[in-house]
Amino acid sequence: MDAAALHIRRAVPNDAEVIVAFNVALAAESEGRRLDRHVVARGVRRVVADPALGVYYVAEREGSVVGQLLITYEFSDWRDGTFWWIQSVYVEPASRRHGVYRALHEHVAQQARHAGNVCGLRLYVDRRNARARAVYQRLGLTPTEYELYESDWSTAAGES
Repeated sequence: MDAAALHIRRAVPNDAEVIVAFNVALAAESEGRRLDRHVVARGVRRVVADPALGVYYVAEREGSVVGQLLITYEFSDWRDGTFWWIQSVYVEPASRRHGVYRALHEHVAQQARHAGNVCGLRLYVDRRNARARAVYQRLGLTPTEYELYESDWSTAAGES
């Protein structure tokens, strides 16, 4: 498969179903979690409808979506700029190791650099996911000294 045959674009409402399916698969594969498909569908539709919440980018090959990522935002007063957080990264299994994530990442990085107010990209990854960490480092991301802490009050937090 040729990465050059990929088309990267912002998601539109018609992409919601495949994004939902990818997010449900992502949670199962990466965390062993079963998500409520209806909750995920509501969340995906909200993001696609309201770019202030985030923006999904999808990778298409021959008219089919084969990968995705979500950008959300965090303002940094220390930098007087906004970090774009890369989330919900998923590439369908048959398209993995064929440059799909690289194409998505490079597209988003280019968009971020041209936005004018973006000070960098961030993402989080399970520290046990050596393959993903290696991919991110090859693309120029570096581990930080920060650890992630959270209080998750959603019903999804308790699902397994």
